[in-house]
Amino acid sequence: MFTTTRNVSLSEACLSSSDDTIHRMKPLSDEDSRILFHRRIFQSEDKCPEDLQVVSRDILKKCGGVPLAIIIIASLLASNQRVKQKYEWMHLHNSIGRGVTQGDIVKDMNMILSLSYYDLPSHLKPCLLYLSIFPEDFEIKRDWLIWRWLAEGFIQCDKEETRLFEIGERYFNELMNRSLIQPAKINDEGTVVTCRIHDVVLDLICSLSSAENFIFILNNAECHAPNLQRKFRRLSLHNIKAKVQNHQFDSTSLSKVRTFAVFSPVACDWLPSLSSFHFLRVLDLGNCGSRESSSGLNLKYVRNLIHLRYLGLKGADVHELPVDISKLQLLQILDIQGTRINELPASIVQLRNLICLSVDSGLRLPKGMGNLMSLEVLERVGLSSSSHIVEELRHLTEVMTLGVDCYNMDEDLIDILIKSLGNLHKLQNLHIDDGGRLIDRMCESWVPPPNLRSFDSWDPFFFFSSLCRLPKWVNSRSLPHLSSLAIDVEELQGDDVQIIGMLPALRSLRLAAKRVMGRLVVRADAFPSARCCKFYGFLTWPCLFPPGAMPRVQHLDFWVSYWSIAIGEVDCGMNHLPSLEHVKVTLQRDRFTVNGVDEEVDIAKALLRRATEAHPKRPTIEIYST
Repeated sequence: MFTTTRNVSLSEACLSSSDDTIHRMKPLSDEDSRILFHRRIFQSEDKCPEDLQVVSRDILKKCGGVPLAIIIIASLLASNQRVKQKYEWMHLHNSIGRGVTQGDIVKDMNMILSLSYYDLPSHLKPCLLYLSIFPEDFEIKRDWLIWRWLAEGFIQCDKEETRLFEIGERYFNELMNRSLIQPAKINDEGTVVTCRIHDVVLDLICSLSSAENFIFILNNAECHAPNLQRKFRRLSLHNIKAKVQNHQFDSTSLSKVRTFAVFSPVACDWLPSLSSFHFLRVLDLGNCGSRESSSGLNLKYVRNLIHLRYLGLKGADVHELPVDISKLQLLQILDIQGTRINELPASIVQLRNLICLSVDSGLRLPKGMGNLMSLEVLERVGLSSSSHIVEELRHLTEVMTLGVDCYNMDEDLIDILIKSLGNLHKLQNLHIDDGGRLIDRMCESWVPPPNLRSFDSWDPFFFFSSLCRLPKWVNSRSLPHLSSLAIDVEELQGDDVQIIGMLPALRSLRLAAKRVMGRLVVRADAFPSARCCKFYGFLTWPCLFPPGAMPRVQHLDFWVSYWSIAIGEVDCGMNHLPSLEHVKVTLQRDRFTVNGVDEEVDIAKALLRRATEAHPKRPTIEIYST
């Protein structure tokens, strides 16, 4: 493998909200500060209106060149998808006071961040304060943060037909746009998957949270206190290395707690007894301890937490759920992935408010799952261990995200499953593992729902399980909203890549094939929205995509014959792909090559490296050879 490193200027680095530049306190130059500020507000460094030029320079002076200050202030001036009026700029300039000085950057930054916090609409303030429940530098999963906001009651429905999770996504994006949270991982579609909080931001919200008794953080130092008699609304354990004794809390200190979360290697049997909690809405023990240091979690008293909305046990050492879990009639989110639970209790089918259920594929589900008609997310269901769910799925008409594992599934159930899937008209995300014959049958008889956004039947061992051909329903008319497609086929026809490329919303593609029939043809109008395209198992190359195609692709993976590159048969130039940032190439032998021909491999690698170095954006490159 060979990797090149892209060199970027400081001004380029400042423009990425996920770049380390935001996290540094080292001042930028005046020019870099101006570029960062104006691009953040006007999406261009030279589009600042004449009447805002003077106040813009005055505000920048008060930012002291500190990237975080510049971005926070810029986000204030361009919030709610509009640039504020001049008088609002003047008011902000006056509100900043002396601005950021080198003498006390942290204190001055807190003042600027306070302005941003108090500018938030009322529904976003508790969502931001809630982030103080996580430890410093903790990588927060976006979806599970939104589910916790929902369980806490922070998300309010603005329209009857709008789902609470979708509203939560808007809340998250607004905090992201204001730079109060920073992206950590971004998927191939360009969607933020995990986020982090800047240390300075975390310090502020921890201070505000403590002042309002919003969240109490119990760390190792606090554990040594002789008595913890405060009344907490939310309690989070961080890095506890000593046993937390129940007698450290008086009888009321835990009774009113609404949220209890653990982020600590402390053994699970050292935790306060769950019987101490009377009004708990959120219980997250998924970051607690390890199986080697624990005798397992005792969930005996969970059944008494009748106010519980969120039960997070992912990765926890849990062997079973209470048989009478049906008492938790308000439960909305249950995550038991990575636990030792082998079977769900029969009474779980009575949880009519459950909207998100995340399990492991080997877990057995009870009969009657079709009663959970509020379910919107059902992940990693094993159809061989719970064959009855195949027919019951048709009753879960609110499901938007579904993940199923078809390994060892009875072939007699395939038609029933396809019929059940056909009844899920609100389905947006479908993930199928080990689809085999199911996927092939879906080519003929399945009609995808109109709002399908993600279809993933990817098999990493696609040579053993793949479609015979590209399904007829993969076209722009049937899938107008599809943004992510992962699929493997036995055989590609010459126009199949162009057909996929005409999906108007497609942002991420993973396509594998064993062979190609005829010559692949791609037009200049293909892949207008794609950000990431990965082609496996068949030979392709950048020049297959003419100028105009793939205008937004940042990540490109492809297989190519190194002999074809070495002898000049294939042009490996990439300059016609203007947005390219990363390339991954697998050099493959073909029938014209013989074993031990290393010179041609070296030539091919050198030509590929030269192609990326000649590209205006100098994308990074990984090269593998078979």
